[in-house]
Amino acid sequence: MKSAVETLNPTRVRLTVEVPFEELKDSLDAAYKKINQQVTVKGFRKGKIPARVIDQRFGRGAVLEEAVNDALPKFYTEAVNEAEVNPLGQPEVDITELKDGELLAFTAEVDIRPVLEIPDYSGIEVTVDAVEVTDEDVEKSVEQLRERFASTNPVERAAAEGDVVTIDLEAKVDGEVLPDGVAEGVSYTIGSGELLDGIDEAVTGLEAGDDATFTSQLKGGSAEGKDAEVTVKVTAVSARELPELDDEFAQMASEFDTLDELKADSRKRLENMKQFDQATQAQERVLDELLKLVEVPMPEKLLEDEINTRKHNLEHHQLGQMGLTLDKYLEIQGKTEDEFLAETKEQAEKGIKTQFILDELVNKEKLNVSQEELTEHLMRRAASSGMSPDQFAQAVVEGGQVPMLVGEVARGKALAVVVEAAKVVDTNGETVDLEDDEDEAAAETVEAVTGETEVAEEKNEA
Repeated sequence: MKSAVETLNPTRVRLTVEVPFEELKDSLDAAYKKINQQVTVKGFRKGKIPARVIDQRFGRGAVLEEAVNDALPKFYTEAVNEAEVNPLGQPEVDITELKDGELLAFTAEVDIRPVLEIPDYSGIEVTVDAVEVTDEDVEKSVEQLRERFASTNPVERAAAEGDVVTIDLEAKVDGEVLPDGVAEGVSYTIGSGELLDGIDEAVTGLEAGDDATFTSQLKGGSAEGKDAEVTVKVTAVSARELPELDDEFAQMASEFDTLDELKADSRKRLENMKQFDQATQAQERVLDELLKLVEVPMPEKLLEDEINTRKHNLEHHQLGQMGLTLDKYLEIQGKTEDEFLAETKEQAEKGIKTQFILDELVNKEKLNVSQEELTEHLMRRAASSGMSPDQFAQAVVEGGQVPMLVGEVARGKALAVVVEAAKVVDTNGETVDLEDDEDEAAAETVEAVTGETEVAEEKNEA
């Protein structure tokens, strides 16, 4: 076999391959054997039909086509290895010559992983939010906990903001009650804004047994988007009562004996949360600066596939589960289709660039992924997917996704290396010392940027 490689652009090559006919012998033998198992010829046992009879009855062309289809992946792989390129995606193969008994020639065009130069990144500087927890933050946190322990008691008075009312609803459009426009015994907290626009004003001031009618645009159901005449009847009014903020409340709502201890714990938890947010912010901003430093040629076919994948996943998975169409989603977001496609393209480009650069850093820094690191990452991914670790691990193995998980961890480690080398200061001008064990958090940051993107070397199949 002879092969040559031609660089079409920094991310695409054309392989030209010539194969002497004798090198097709194994594939020709396999083709005759396969056809033997599929056809019957009177006078011959199944599987024992001579090659000349197959040629006469079914045509030599059918045999050659089967042999070439069998041989192409092998010769394409050899050509890729000789050229020392890293293909991305499936090649576009064109058979340029097929002379029976003489020669097979073909070309294969394929996107390749671009060669990147990673410059010195130690000069990256970013500014992040300072970790500051105010007394107001603590009070708000404790108040939220207090809300969870609120009780409701029936009252005989007009409903007011904050009260919980039990209501019956009936919605009409053009004077007709909608099939899905009747609901009874609905519990609603006045002021929560969780039901229809206008309902808070309608029920405020009503007592049990009173009703009111108002007009509201329906947010869902058979008449979504239409104005409906809604009648609401209050059947019960209950007042929410919050527990006193004292040591007794602290003992009821937590493991602490005093309110001061509860507040101190709340402050510590808020500080930890803000420190995590700060670390994530540092990783995101360092990554953005790193992307500015490296020129990354973009494989056009890979980018096109990535855009289509993201659009498909949004339409058929995320929006499908919510019962939304893409048009409705864009209407809610206030975006045009062109704006949506431009954003999707920008996100896809960033995801691909991030993988290319971090993969190059993994090689440059000689970063490895230990079994412990992979297991920790798998446990986290399992938790976020709602599956047990065993179920998730089985799905990963069966789907051949182990290399993908290894890549996620390795890229996280690469980003952590860059963050460690960067100068990170907060808005107060103080230098930020991030936690040493940031690899897993960095992996999450990389996942958020890359989304569905998983740029992997093709398995060299034509």
